[in-house]
Amino acid sequence: MRVQVMMMVVVMVMAGGVLATLKPPERSYKILMLLMASSPSHRNVFVPIAEALADRGHQVEILSSLPDFSTSRRIIQHFSGINFMDIEHINMFKVLQNEIDEFEIFVNVTISIVDEVYKSPAVQELYSRRKTFDLFVTDHLCNEMSHPFLHEMPFITVAAPGMDPMQSAMLGNVQNPAFTPSLLATIPPPWNVYQRLANTAAHLLFPFFYNHWYYLPKLQNKISSLFPNLPPLKELTRNQSLTLLNTHFSLDMPYPLLPSQVEVGALHCRPGNPLPQDLDSWMEGAGEAGVVYFSLGSITKGTKMPAKYRDLFIQAFSRLDQRVIWKYEGALPGVSDNVLIKPWMPQQDILSDPRVKMFMSHGGLLGTQEAIYHAKPILALPIHGDQPRNAQNIANKGIGLYLNWDELSADLIVYTIQEIINNSRYKRKIENMSRALKDQVETPQDLAVYWTEYVIRHKGAPHLRSPAASLSWVEFLMLDVVCGLLLAAVMTVLVLRKIALVVVTVAFTGRTKTNTLK
Repeated sequence: MRVQVMMMVVVMVMAGGVLATLKPPERSYKILMLLMASSPSHRNVFVPIAEALADRGHQVEILSSLPDFSTSRRIIQHFSGINFMDIEHINMFKVLQNEIDEFEIFVNVTISIVDEVYKSPAVQELYSRRKTFDLFVTDHLCNEMSHPFLHEMPFITVAAPGMDPMQSAMLGNVQNPAFTPSLLATIPPPWNVYQRLANTAAHLLFPFFYNHWYYLPKLQNKISSLFPNLPPLKELTRNQSLTLLNTHFSLDMPYPLLPSQVEVGALHCRPGNPLPQDLDSWMEGAGEAGVVYFSLGSITKGTKMPAKYRDLFIQAFSRLDQRVIWKYEGALPGVSDNVLIKPWMPQQDILSDPRVKMFMSHGGLLGTQEAIYHAKPILALPIHGDQPRNAQNIANKGIGLYLNWDELSADLIVYTIQEIINNSRYKRKIENMSRALKDQVETPQDLAVYWTEYVIRHKGAPHLRSPAASLSWVEFLMLDVVCGLLLAAVMTVLVLRKIALVVVTVAFTGRTKTNTLK
């Protein structure tokens, strides 16, 4: 045992840096991460956690719908064989027309693959030895199909989008809709009465739609047919010991949190590495004008972009003094000499380079966090999901601007880029935010590792769970107490009214008799 601990210490020292402030673990833990319905962006939140735990000497295994989840040789990876997201054929620009269709497709695909997932040899093998693991880690949203693994086992969740009021309420921490935006809200507080009413409706309707009306009931039927003795999925969700939130008060807003809600926002961000020689030379040729970096993320493919938008960018970029690095997955005829096209880019290495003046993005949360970490002003072009909210947040905090796709023109693109580059206030504000993000006692990786190990050390850490999590809505809102008080008030009024009537009657009768005698 002593030799094993010494070996883990050596591994930690060789890994360097981020985990240096933590004490060596008491032993090597066995941890299984479950992402049966995973997207590349959510994977990027899990990878640094998995690699940091592996650096500590823990045995980390990952079951994912994405092959080649991590490049680390210290992590054992299992591919379910069911590719949940066919990224090459997804056209996110269709979502601009109807986001509801996107969610319906997502729900139907998720439910349709449950049978295939549990027929997978990789899944069956891991399920057969699930009780050999010390802890499970899973995505907080739309991964309930993994819950059969979690029955009677300690587990934590990772909230890749950050604060989700629905999840917070399930943990016993109901967020106040007067100031806490719903998961997809685009307007930040403060709000007028109509906006607060709309936000309250969103806080109520989305959980009802998700848990009671559409998604979870369908998934429950499917899971129950495979695991008839399994408790309800919602009950299993409540048993989570802790959640790691991909947010930080310096990035978004301060939330009232429970001890079981730990902020680890931007944990995937890192200092930049040297650029490849060809890219470095090309950027050097930009001179003092600098470089604009343009990427729409891992899911939104440039080749799916409608020609009307693509032509606007080609025209606008040709009018810039800056050079443009454009992440685009195919050949693109007609681009000017100041534009470099590549299907993949080392994004954080590019953003860390001082020659880059700004980041044109779809407004994804992870890319936004990277831009803030590396202090690069942002021009957001939101498409779906939380991107409109992130874009609005970018503008409100003064760290950039955003444009709507249906309003784009070459003149507007050029004007907005020049405004962000030439107006120093955007750079100044994002530098201030970057400093605030980095000014932490512990790194997000340290926090994620510490609390993961904490839950294992304390056998699921039941003492972290709020008593409010076990209350019904009637009990939580004290509706029964309010009804009792109202009943008591009504009874009191009735009794007093009765007494008053008696007193008035006696007094009136007595006065009448006196007058008669006279």
